[in-house]
Amino acid sequence: MDAVEGAAGLAHVLREHELVVGARVVLRHRLPDGSASDALGELVAADDASLVVATRRGEVRVRRGDVLAGKAVPPPPRRRGAPHEAVSTDQLEAVVAEHWRPDERVDLGGWRLRAAGGFTGRANSALAIGSPGVPLHDAVAAVEDFYRRRGLPPRVAVPHAAHVDPDEPALARELAARGWAVDTPTLVMTAALAALPGAAGVPLPAGCSVATAPEPDAAWLERYHYRGTTAVPPAGRRVLVSADAQVFVRVLDGGETVAVARGSASPGWVGLTAVEVAPSHRRRGLARRLLAEVADWGRARGAVSAFLQVAAANTGARALYGAAGFSVHHAYHYRVQHHG
Repeated sequence: MDAVEGAAGLAHVLREHELVVGARVVLRHRLPDGSASDALGELVAADDASLVVATRRGEVRVRRGDVLAGKAVPPPPRRRGAPHEAVSTDQLEAVVAEHWRPDERVDLGGWRLRAAGGFTGRANSALAIGSPGVPLHDAVAAVEDFYRRRGLPPRVAVPHAAHVDPDEPALARELAARGWAVDTPTLVMTAALAALPGAAGVPLPAGCSVATAPEPDAAWLERYHYRGTTAVPPAGRRVLVSADAQVFVRVLDGGETVAVARGSASPGWVGLTAVEVAPSHRRRGLARRLLAEVADWGRARGAVSAFLQVAAANTGARALYGAAGFSVHHAYHYRVQHHG
């Protein structure tokens, strides 16, 4: 096991609240000869008698009476490179989820079942990362029950490598076999924050100015139209201010708000969401200025990496973000169960 995760790094008590099926854990346990060993890997099963850890050398079953100490540990980086490149798909999805928190969240192993009155897919879908800790059939049934009880269509977010066909992941195949439809194929793009342009390098058109605030005001909300909606519901307003911190940027032409964006922060990261430019003001560099404003805000908070999510079919936005310094990290799509 990694040196930093050896015996010196273990707690002297068993942290039961951290030992959730689906988490990566390290267990120090007693062997039959009286010596001790460490089991590092994903906790795939747990009951009153034993814990099962899937290590690189296979599954290890540890009797609870033999556990000397145990705790959850961070997953290892699965890529090489800068932080925005080295982070794994599951790790980045966990980061992104903290920038757009729902009203309600229930964990099923590593999966996150989220609900927020139907406002956005991100806040009203089961984020399938890690293991659900139960057979896949039972996990899907739990998702169906969770959303039906809340009057929402069952929806699962399925992350995967960008080059992988959306039907390839095992979960996607299972849901496809049940008739769940594909919705909103999306790319997650990342960048080193230091490489993104700042506001000083992206001038505004004549007569335009920028305003920022920690909460969305009426003018910002009026310009933001999620999937054509004309008003942001109360649940949406709660989601918009759900991150550790956020900034709401407006570009004004005279007194009219013609473009908006939201920046959000978590340790090391800044996210860009809710970008919208009035049709009358497109192709004038306003989206680049919004991005630059959020980048400056993130740098001022000490962030080093940035992410955004863009519909795979939105070639114009992908080109804009690529030119600014973003590259594709991974993809995801939703599977939605529609009632027949």
